[in-house]
Amino acid sequence: MLILHSLLKEFKKEFAKSKKGEERGPWFIYTLPAIILPFVSSRTSNLLRALETLFGFSIKKKRYYRFMASPKIPWQGLWIRLWKMIPEPETNGRLLVAPDDFINPKTGRNIFG
Repeated sequence: MLILHSLLKEFKKEFAKSKKGEERGPWFIYTLPAIILPFVSSRTSNLLRALETLFGFSIKKKRYYRFMASPKIPWQGLWIRLWKMIPEPETNGRLLVAPDDFINPKTGRNIFG
């Protein structure tokens, strides 16, 4: 849990650069554990419910949905910061990338696997 705390603290710094960073930084930071915790699926409505129930946030639905769909989330800076936090990303001079979306349940039709 200490690793997660330090990661989230670093990610919050990326939001400090924006005008609404004081407000949106904590939303983003608490959304990540809400996705990771097996409390709810990561659908946006369930995430909002988890933020309210687990972390005591009170955000209007419309504002949270707008935030989640915002193109202004600083993804590029977040990825760069995450990459720099990995002490040695290579193994024997090679980089191994293994994306895993097993945490998120699949819903809908024709979902492979």
